Amino acid sequence: MIKLVDLLNEIDIPKYRWLPLSPSELEDVEKNILNLIQNAYGPIGGHPNYKTISDLAGSDYEIIDLDDDPDIDAVTVTKQRAGGTKHVGMGHDGTSPGKRGAISHTINSLYFPGNYIEASGKVADILMKANVTQVTDEDTIRKALRGKEIKMYDDGSYDRNLGGKMYRKLMFGKPTVW
Repeated sequence: MIKLVDLLNEIDIPKYRWLPLSPSELEDVEKNILNLIQNAYGPIGGHPNYKTISDLAGSDYEIIDLDDDPDIDAVTVTKQRAGGTKHVGMGHDGTSPGKRGAISHTINSLYFPGNYIEASGKVADILMKANVTQVTDEDTIRKALRGKEIKMYDDGSYDRNLGGKMYRKLMFGKPTVW
């Protein structure tokens, strides 16, 4: 049975248009958002920083509905950092439109100054194929990751600790650093 409170709390998600979420709107859909993120990162053991609903606080979210049902199909996650807007995650419902929507929205953002991402594996491969600029300058990477301990390599990749585990990363986009 549908409760009136559930109807009042629903967000009206426009079809085929990315919608930024306010903190109160995030509360209304936080379980959905976490499920989308876990779905996207499940094959690699989960997102190191988004494991519970409480982990969602402090990030910015954009959502989209790409099909006939009223559910959220994709989400992108960003944070404001030293290098500008850092793209820190994405999620999808497992469908091709959901996957394509999340990665395409992220790629399109990375062409603009002040947007950047740390990536590895399949996502790094997709970003390279999309001709997103790889940041290889050590000074720029260190400034964008201000305060983070990294070990740089000659190819512009670096190792860094995320969620208690070491990862080899590449940076893409156009961080704004001084």
